[in-house]
Amino acid sequence: MANKEKLFTEFTAPTTQEWLDKIEVDLKGADFQKRLVWRTNEGFNVQPFYRREDLRDLKATDSLPGEFPYVRGNKKDNNLWYVRQNIVAEDAKAANAKALDILNKGIDSLGFKISGRDVSAEFIATLLDGILPQYVELNFTTCQRHCVELATLLVDYFKQKQYPLAELKGSINFDPIEKILKKGKDVTPVLAQAKPLIEALAELPGYRCINVNTTAVNNAGAYIYQELGYALAWGAEYLNVLTEAGVNPCEAAKRIKFNMGVSENYFMEIAKFRAARMLWAQIVRQFVGDDALNCTCSQMHVCAVTTEYNQTLFDSYVNLLRSQTETMSAAIANVDSIVVTPFDKPFEQPTEFAERIARNQQLLLKEEAHFDKLVDVAGGSYTIEHLTDAIAKEGWKLFLATEEAGGFLAEALNGNIANAVNASNDKRHADAAKRKEFILGTNQFPNFTETSEGKQPASQVCCCSTATHETEATLPQLNTERLASEFETLRLATEKAQKQPVAFMLTIGNLAMRQARAQFSCNFLAAAGYKVMDNLGFKTVQEGVDAALEAKADIVVICSSDDEYAEYAIPAFQYLNGRAMFVVAGAPACSEDLKAAGIENFINVKSNQLATLKEYNAKLGI
Repeated sequence: MANKEKLFTEFTAPTTQEWLDKIEVDLKGADFQKRLVWRTNEGFNVQPFYRREDLRDLKATDSLPGEFPYVRGNKKDNNLWYVRQNIVAEDAKAANAKALDILNKGIDSLGFKISGRDVSAEFIATLLDGILPQYVELNFTTCQRHCVELATLLVDYFKQKQYPLAELKGSINFDPIEKILKKGKDVTPVLAQAKPLIEALAELPGYRCINVNTTAVNNAGAYIYQELGYALAWGAEYLNVLTEAGVNPCEAAKRIKFNMGVSENYFMEIAKFRAARMLWAQIVRQFVGDDALNCTCSQMHVCAVTTEYNQTLFDSYVNLLRSQTETMSAAIANVDSIVVTPFDKPFEQPTEFAERIARNQQLLLKEEAHFDKLVDVAGGSYTIEHLTDAIAKEGWKLFLATEEAGGFLAEALNGNIANAVNASNDKRHADAAKRKEFILGTNQFPNFTETSEGKQPASQVCCCSTATHETEATLPQLNTERLASEFETLRLATEKAQKQPVAFMLTIGNLAMRQARAQFSCNFLAAAGYKVMDNLGFKTVQEGVDAALEAKADIVVICSSDDEYAEYAIPAFQYLNGRAMFVVAGAPACSEDLKAAGIENFINVKSNQLATLKEYNAKLGI
């Protein structure tokens, strides 16, 4: 067309300063930095808006999908990923039947967890009977000391079946460093099997066998920049191990697979995977040279696994919301395969129903939302491009610090990796206790009427058999205690009490304030499993206390405005006369006067919710 008129040319584009001026007006004097600027756990600030000028100096924005450094993904034509489901193969025939069943329900990637004692030609033949590996990605996890044996058996089996070896895709999960972190055992001698493992899989070029399992640190509560930085250092450690053993650097890189967690921080997780590919390509280039610019060896192969760390036992269906946004982050970030953790994983062996829902969460994104059709849909987003650059810088700092300290293996062996991640876990638990980090359905908006119905936190069991060569744990281990675990322990203890404590809201005075504080108090106390009773309001404190006692309340919470507490709180406390615990909702200016009158208990937004509820349980004899 000769006439190429641009749309909206009659409108003048506002400048950044004009936007800031407008925001300042709307804030009505409030602090811009405190109200709108987000300070991340990764150590950088996120602004409330970004413009094209903010990306002016970012080099990665000039790259294309499928091109070095792969920040925009490894694929050029689509965003297809493998929909993976893992199976614990305790019985080969049963596991095979389950695999064949789910292959007809949308799965195109299988993960088999096999005990080391079961690794045999007969077991493999039974397990894979009827499965065509040229159409399905196959992934295997077994005892680290049996990986070479498993690889040999697989090659022999595929040859016997005359499958096209060059077309087969899959992996064997060899990662001794993960065991160092998770079990606290020094298994460095097993690293010597890395080169023999690659040699055993020489005829399967599409099989990756050296794994970087940062799902371990993700499930232990690591911050996003920690998972990114440690993933790079972990992978670089294996490149060093392999090249020093005589493996060609390009071949070594092609055999490495990253299994990474994905948590609830939607945009940051998208940025993490994009940054990881970009930085890993640069690391591989240092080993391979400039040939990496045009070689697939510099592509990072990622299987994303939705985290277990933020899953909950109570209000467990909220886990579906968490894992769905996590899956969306991974898909938008162009990962190669995804495992959705079933919503019931925290308290039981996942049921068939939970596994079906987990499969369908991915299929929905593919078949209904068409996430598999678009290449790097996040590319060009001012916010995501900025986050990619910012998280890359923080992850790279941690990578360099780890390298300068002697490398990832050395840091794992001296306990620094586990200690650093555990410190993050402790910080996150402390933040959750103070409700600085929300867990929907647990420390924020709990289901008032829900009971555990016999559910208990599930324990994890290793698939490896006990062997004489196993060493005792002598190193720090990752703490995989879920974020909600302490609240769940508290609530389960409350359920076991002879009587469910009743918390009664004595609402009086200013309508807006009493309603707001009653709602806050109900959410605060219901997190311990107490029965909470809200009320429309009372004319006098005597009327409210009488109603509380009639309801057999164990806790009476007075809910009013700060100014009115000076009038209502002490009379209510004195009239109650110790017949129930008395709590003031808020932190009024007259708090010292109330304390002088004998009132001990106050709850407000600055309270340590977990510590407070533990204290209340102790006072109630629970």
